[in-house]
Order: sequence, then structure tokens, then C-alpha cells
Amino acid sequence: MKKLDIINWKKESIGQCELDPAVFDIEVKNEVLHEVTQWQLASRRQGTHMTKTRGLVSGGGKKPFKQKGTGNARQGSSRSPLMPGGGKLFGPVPRDYSYSLPKKMRALGLKMALSYLSNEGRILVLDKMTSKEGKSKELVQNLKNIGVAKAFLVDSEVSENFLRASNNLKNFKYVPVEGVNVFDLLKYDQLVVTEASIKKLSERCLSQGIRK
Repeated sequence: MKKLDIINWKKESIGQCELDPAVFDIEVKNEVLHEVTQWQLASRRQGTHMTKTRGLVSGGGKKPFKQKGTGNARQGSSRSPLMPGGGKLFGPVPRDYSYSLPKKMRALGLKMALSYLSNEGRILVLDKMTSKEGKSKELVQNLKNIGVAKAFLVDSEVSENFLRASNNLKNFKYVPVEGVNVFDLLKYDQLVVTEASIKKLSERCLSQGIRK
């Protein structure tokens, strides 16, 4: 069973925690990570794009030119898709891009992402995530002390001061265990978790899917 050092903001080791091999040490398959990431991104799409068809473009009530004698192809409306300024033919319309993905596949993807970060040595365990005044400057200095430049920060429960301090930092994202997802795990360089969130993260993964 893998063990990681638990550190404080001064990067001092104050203990160790064990990582459940059923969550942090399974075989990683790129095709599963890809499938889950694609599903996540598709679910996030707004799908509100739209272009105007000839029925929505203003004007066009009058015939642009007479039927015969001009040498042009006959036209009944200046808002035809064939005319400059006309409607769009087969343009995008509002739609829902989300689709269903089996629960076991989602849970497996999450475990594989965690296993990948564990194998790469990109998981740091903190004793706790706290911020006295909720200031970004203080948090930046603390993160610099532990050698983190771009990370996904996970805690067992959200601290209001810590959330306020992290909201202005574009290279960091702070969420509770319930907000952990495959896309963000792979997006950031490191995963920084608290000691308390490790156990909750393992419980979440094992309760939602298969154990092997």
C-alpha cells in the first residue's frame, strides 16, 4: 500500500497517510480517461448557438427584381439563403450536447485519473487548508512555500476564507471532495489534498463503481 508524507504550509513532514490501492493504484487506460473527459466537456456545452433562417431575417417581402428580362435567375425574396444578407441555410440551432455515461465508467475514470497522478508523484497531502484572512497574497505565498504553481486543491469541506483567497487565482481551483472530476484532475499539474479528504475521496470512488 502506497504511503505519502503529510506536510504543512512550511513543507515540514508531520506524518504519513495510506492510499487505498483500489483507488490510487489501478491500471490506467487512456481510452477510458478520454471517454470520461469527452462526456464531461459535452455536458458543459451550453448549446445556445443559433443563426437566423430566412423566416427570421427581417425584410424580404418584396421581390428583389422582376421575373424576366434581367438575365438573372428568378428570385422571390431578398432574404433567400442564395442572396447576400439572406438567411442561413442549415445553420446551428439550440441543442443539448450532453449524453449518458454509465456510472461504473465514470467511477472507473475517476480512479484511473487518481492512479495516474499517484504514479506520476503529483499528489501532495496537506494537514489542513486554512486561510486566516482570506487573502490571495497569503495563499500564493503558502503555495509557493510547498513548491506548487498550478494545482487542483481538494478539501473535505469548503472553508469560506480559503475559497475567497483562491477565487482570484487563475492557476488554482479549490473544491470539496464532491467536486472532484477527471477533467480538472488532468488539467492541473498537481493535486493538493488534505489528510481528511483522502479517505472521503476513496469512499466516494468505491461507493459509485467497481472495486477492481
